[in-house]
Amino acid sequence: MSPNPAIATQLRQLIYYHLDNDLAQNAFFLAGRLHALEPRSPEASHLVALCCIRLGRLKAACDYSRDKGGRGQHLGCAYVFAQACLGLERYTDGIGALDRARGLWGGRNHWNKHSESSRRHLPDAAAVNCLLGKLWRAYGDTKKAVDCYVEALKLNPFMWDAFLDLCDMGIVIRPSNIFKMTPEMIAFLTTSTASNGSLEGSPPNIPLQPQVNVSNQSLATPGNDPFNPTVRNVGEVGLNLGGPNLLSRLNGSVPAPNGGYAQLQDWDSPAVNGGAHDDDIMMGEAGGPVSHAQAMEPPHAPMRTKTRPLQHLVPGGPREAPKMRSVSTRSRIKTGSETTETSEGSRLAMPSNHKRTISGHASQASSALELDPTAAPQRRSARIWGQLARPSSSKLASAVAKDPEAQQAGELKKARATGTKGRSATGSTVGRVVSGNRKLEPSDRDAKELRPPSVASGISTASQRTSAPQAEPQRDQEALQWLLDLFAKLGSGYYSLSRYQCQAALQTFASMAPQQRETPWVLAQIGKAYHERNAYAEAEEVFQRIKKMAPSRMEDMEVYSTVLWHLKKETDLAYLSHELIEADRLCPQAWCAIGNSFSLQREHERAIKCFKRATQLDPKFAYAFTLQGHEHIANEEFDKALYAYRCAISADHRHYNGWYGLGLVYERMGKYEIAEKHYKSAAQINSSNSVLVVRIGMVLEKMKKPQAALIQYSHACEIDPRSAMSRFKKARALMNLHHPKEALRELQILKDIAPDEANVHFTLGRVYKKVGDRASALRHFTIALNLDPKAASYIKEAMESLEEDDDDFDPEEGDV
Repeated sequence: MSPNPAIATQLRQLIYYHLDNDLAQNAFFLAGRLHALEPRSPEASHLVALCCIRLGRLKAACDYSRDKGGRGQHLGCAYVFAQACLGLERYTDGIGALDRARGLWGGRNHWNKHSESSRRHLPDAAAVNCLLGKLWRAYGDTKKAVDCYVEALKLNPFMWDAFLDLCDMGIVIRPSNIFKMTPEMIAFLTTSTASNGSLEGSPPNIPLQPQVNVSNQSLATPGNDPFNPTVRNVGEVGLNLGGPNLLSRLNGSVPAPNGGYAQLQDWDSPAVNGGAHDDDIMMGEAGGPVSHAQAMEPPHAPMRTKTRPLQHLVPGGPREAPKMRSVSTRSRIKTGSETTETSEGSRLAMPSNHKRTISGHASQASSALELDPTAAPQRRSARIWGQLARPSSSKLASAVAKDPEAQQAGELKKARATGTKGRSATGSTVGRVVSGNRKLEPSDRDAKELRPPSVASGISTASQRTSAPQAEPQRDQEALQWLLDLFAKLGSGYYSLSRYQCQAALQTFASMAPQQRETPWVLAQIGKAYHERNAYAEAEEVFQRIKKMAPSRMEDMEVYSTVLWHLKKETDLAYLSHELIEADRLCPQAWCAIGNSFSLQREHERAIKCFKRATQLDPKFAYAFTLQGHEHIANEEFDKALYAYRCAISADHRHYNGWYGLGLVYERMGKYEIAEKHYKSAAQINSSNSVLVVRIGMVLEKMKKPQAALIQYSHACEIDPRSAMSRFKKARALMNLHHPKEALRELQILKDIAPDEANVHFTLGRVYKKVGDRASALRHFTIALNLDPKAASYIKEAMESLEEDDDDFDPEEGDV
């Protein structure tokens, strides 16, 4: 135990200071000093473990937090312990720690509690459920992971990480049902609307920001003075009851029932979980919740000079209202006689409907009006509310109120200015004081210029300040709804892409606002959608925009490198590889790009080494395992390819490229039944990929099932009508089944899709020969010969056999 509790408090403040400024190493050193002072304190253990997590020292974080976190005795320790267990693959230990601490986080909701001036360093139920979902997913229990993610999104729909994991797991969800108002948001907005000027009845766990009560009843009029109203309700949270509004904070203390003064409570941190205070820490403090009033409270107004009995507020007899302290030192050193004389003068000069300046003193204009009954009645301007919120205005008002000579000189100067402008110098115009007791005429420009800027600006914004509380709930609701709509669009696009519905994803992203669509993350999703559709030119253009926008971005660059590989752009791919490796040598995406560059140059061994390096840096990088398997197939190393594809599936069960690779290996090995099974597994994950369906048809065709193969080819054409491979395979299957006319229709469509493909024209020549159109057959044979001179021997042989009748069609013979 530390000899002085203030030492531990100061250390905690320093630790949070360094953590908030991303100085984790300094924070770790200070946390070690705190842990040495309080070795049995769970807060000290939590801070040390938290610093270790920030530094990436998972084992150390696990060791420091195991004692209090593993048994669920401290929520912070349990949370850090679970995070460390997730990184160390000790999933059951992390799950058990969070379950044992359920009583500490169940029911917590910190939505809308984090701001520039306050924070919660302990997690709430949404954060814990998200972490539990990650642990259960890594453990392999999909059902429990989904339940945890759903609970997290119910509490906080902005838990984007949980939504992404649900999409990646292939769960069927509706984004529109997730990104909507939660009961806490509705309660917050409803309470804000119902209590424009009052904070009473606020729901638990939803902190309301302090608002100045500027309702119609509080407008300053000759008969309604907010400083000394003639009628006050007993339950009013106002000037003399210490409520959480601005006037009460200016008083600083409230009368207690025992005759003393009770300090203001923490109005920005309501109690939660049944306790007096939440055990989280505000920004800039440590050891417990603190009030913002100490750091943000404006200077106190000067002492009020008139006291009034408030029998209806305090039972048991009259009692003086609490005095407002003066800002200046001059008023604080006044003698008691001076104060008494001032009070007596105020009692004689002020009637019930008196007028005052901000300082609370009676203005000399008010006395003049009382002596002159013919003068126009003066109004109290709503500008005093703007002056109260600015310390400079209060100081100015106090200075003027304390110096009668300066006040008279200022009033005389204003009266002279009024006279020179041609206005009548009546008592109502002479009696203008800093408090704003004046009427604004259209020609008051010169009078405004004589006022200080802080005072003049309050006049123009008085009407806006009165309507601000009513507009705030509406603005909050519109802001929340806008964010939820944005998340719904982003979520819908990502959900469609996760289910490989690329066209729907592209349409969703295209419907977004340009400032949100032209961001690296959204553009990366668009690029991946084009890549899945085999639209490599469009994908390249999108990724080029990403590189210009975010040159150091590493995510999804392995997809960009694959796009360049398909486009056979060796120079661009090599340049991309150098860029990525210079930006981050330990990034697996960079090594994937280098491997693709070597693969394009047919240096398969060097490419395999690069892909292995990527998997060493990230053992869960399924795409790198798949690329490694492709290189092994190119080297005809089928056993190694099988191992690489199995590793890819182990890293991500929904990685359809791994299933496709396994099917490809088994097809090369002649195991067509097993190959068909793996191809179908890949097609179930990505049902919109025509290539997978074509591969199933090819295996069925090799298994002597042409009719079943034709069905698969037809389905592939339905999925992607622009797929040249699907049309070509379907046409050849129709010719093999002796349907030359149907095959001719497919080939005529294919000729428009791929007019420069020699195989298409060669097959067209064979079909025309089959239907007896020898002139058309000769023309297409000639086109094929011009497009592919290397296959001249095959094409000339077919041209020489035009006079012969083909009784059968061999699918293998159609290849040139």
